[in-house]
Amino acid sequence: MSRKPESSDNTGEQLAPALMHDRQCSGSELPVGLEERIKERARRLGFALAGIAAAVPPESLPHLQNWLAQGLAGSMEYMHRQAEARYHPRYVFPEVRSIVVVGLNYKPGHWVSQEELPAMSGRISSYAWGRDYHRVVRKKLRELLRWLQAQVPECRGRIAVDSAPLLERDYARQAGLGWFGKNTMLLNKRYGSFFFLGALLTNLELRPDPPLESSHCGTCTACLEACPTQAFVAPKILDARRCISYLTIEHRGPIAKELRPQIGDWVFGCDVCQEVCPWNRKAPPGSEPELQVRPELAAPDLTAWFEWSEEQFRQHFAGTALWRARRDGLLRNAAIVLGNRKDPRAVPALCRGLWDSSAVVRGAAAWALGQIATNEALSALHSRLASENDPEVREEIKTALASAGQLPAITAGMVR
Repeated sequence: MSRKPESSDNTGEQLAPALMHDRQCSGSELPVGLEERIKERARRLGFALAGIAAAVPPESLPHLQNWLAQGLAGSMEYMHRQAEARYHPRYVFPEVRSIVVVGLNYKPGHWVSQEELPAMSGRISSYAWGRDYHRVVRKKLRELLRWLQAQVPECRGRIAVDSAPLLERDYARQAGLGWFGKNTMLLNKRYGSFFFLGALLTNLELRPDPPLESSHCGTCTACLEACPTQAFVAPKILDARRCISYLTIEHRGPIAKELRPQIGDWVFGCDVCQEVCPWNRKAPPGSEPELQVRPELAAPDLTAWFEWSEEQFRQHFAGTALWRARRDGLLRNAAIVLGNRKDPRAVPALCRGLWDSSAVVRGAAAWALGQIATNEALSALHSRLASENDPEVREEIKTALASAGQLPAITAGMVR
């Protein structure tokens, strides 16, 4: 989603004229060594990576166009709507001449394994364990922009953090921060792939860093082979329609039945292709305080979610990345995870989900109850079928009962 340009004041100490040279910005010369000082300032603000790219068309644009043409973006219609805007960064910021790209390390110090998860819990991608990264990265980039405007008062800029139609990974590679891995993520030799990207588009003509032309994945295919849903069509080509992160976050509506078992215990996002990447094994953990793990996000009690109101969901998840899935998406995901776990203790919560106001939640709860198939679960399905009016949910209930050998026991008048 495109946002309005960030604003900033011009406070700060001016540099002496002796530090100027012949590069221009709106008629003013730029300080000598400004590029290195920008990157050093970014590191002081907590960014692990910082580099500068020229404001040119993204090299990976043809790949994106082909990806969209194949329908691999699923229901992310905004990707199609913003396709033309991605042709050049000037569509994000008309005055742009350079792009400062930064990376903020968020690697957790410890992953919660399947064995460590409580029985009624599910896994959440580690990027969502703390405060919403958009806010954290944007706040730091605002500080960087204010500092830069103090050095060059004529400086103007626009901040982009995974919200504007800008191919951040493309410009990060051009700025020398890493290479494209086979799982489509940007990889860095020191930090692996556990870092958030952000960009500061500026009207300053800065000297760009040399791009990273080499790739260091070699013959490794660990990420491709480990994907639970086999979402990779080929190296560097992801079918979003099968990706757990897409299904649990971006996708609205029911999740395809054949993919539900493969989601396993992932209730929001997925880290599998990163967890198996050799470059992530020795990468240092992140230290940003606002991204540190909140225990209730690392291993949440999914059954409790079915007791929450819309306002309680908002109170718990506002300011975190999880709120992107909204209440209905989170409950749908929770039902699928609990169905995969097949623990009878989840039945009371799923029965509440079966009477939820959202058809998507009711459908997922029906499927999950069919997976557990205790007498209590089957009785709830029979009861709900008698009053369910949504045709898709009715089909979910009938399928769940049929899989448990219960459909023939229902009277013809109830099946309709």
